[in-house]
Amino acid sequence: MNVFAFFAATVQSTRSLWRFGQAVLGILFRHPITGTSIIPILPDGRIVLIRRRDNGRWALPGGMVDWGEDIPNTVQRELMEETGLDLVKIRRLVGVYSAPDRDPRIHSICIVVEAEVQGIMEIQDTLEAMEIQAFPLNSLPPGEMSHDHNRQLQDYLQGLTTLA
Repeated sequence: MNVFAFFAATVQSTRSLWRFGQAVLGILFRHPITGTSIIPILPDGRIVLIRRRDNGRWALPGGMVDWGEDIPNTVQRELMEETGLDLVKIRRLVGVYSAPDRDPRIHSICIVVEAEVQGIMEIQDTLEAMEIQAFPLNSLPPGEMSHDHNRQLQDYLQGLTTLA
């Protein structure tokens, strides 16, 4: 094989690999990511919120579903990572939120659940959460929450099950 033929074969191989890579990237990055938000309810009825480190706003705990993981296991894992609390049971589905602009970082579909929790509040993932606090329903923190968590919480408080 001469140098020209070798070079041509290498270029063709590289182009094929690049096309394959583009297809994979398109599949990965042009489809929404699935995640969950949790409305953790302590035995005394208070709702647990975290203050996010990235934007300083209060938020519902939650996060992305890992490969090979289902929603109940994601809820259990994210609760432990962000609040230190144990999942007793998932009480109900609050909603599924899929608006492309609901999360400023990526297009994600968020499955929101109400969860009965117990244990001692202690942040495990200090890179994501900088504060944790339990709030009575009548004294939730004022102001804008992170992402679309204001809407998720309002839908919960109104007893709605939302598909948005």
